[in-house]
Amino acid sequence: MNQVFQNIIEYAQSMMIMEILGLVFGLLCVYYLIKESILTFVFGIAYVIVSFFVFWEIQFYGDFILHIFFLILNIYGWYFWVFGKKKDESEVPVSTLKGREAILYVFISLIGVFIFGFFLENIDQLFPGIPSSSLPYWDAATSVFSMTGMWLTAKKKLENWHYWLFVDILATILYFYKGIYFYSFLYLLYIGMAVSGYLAWKKTLHKTQIV
Repeated sequence: MNQVFQNIIEYAQSMMIMEILGLVFGLLCVYYLIKESILTFVFGIAYVIVSFFVFWEIQFYGDFILHIFFLILNIYGWYFWVFGKKKDESEVPVSTLKGREAILYVFISLIGVFIFGFFLENIDQLFPGIPSSSLPYWDAATSVFSMTGMWLTAKKKLENWHYWLFVDILATILYFYKGIYFYSFLYLLYIGMAVSGYLAWKKTLHKTQIV
């Protein structure tokens, strides 16, 4: 245990500015998402750009590729939240998935994990010179379920928080294992924020249904 704390201290003394920025932008992104503010996509894009450098350095290629899709989905979400509302709406309302839709999203995500995990496991054979991904299937799990969560976020579906909670718990463990302590701490904070976000959006949904 003492060695772990020593590693954290040494890491803190030599951490890159990119990880500090990732921590700040990531927290602001989720904070404004809870508030249903369009600024979530501004800071989301900033977080993605910073994260490109971090994940490439530690050979988390799944997360690197994931953040390419994150960039696209942040731009799409920004557009949808601004122009996706009806004429009589001041903003896009929070909504939920139907039962079959929810099951379909989980099924497709699980299939995606196995396919993407296999790709990451054999990436060194497909692209010589690039070492195989670290923890490919766990990497794929955080990547695929994050993509699903991001898509549901862009569509302003309440269930996006279910996916983020799962990803946050898993990523906290994985990043700590890989020695990315500040990103691990970031995702640990995300766990509480995911719960808070779910409760806040559920309250908004309840008010909308009453009206």
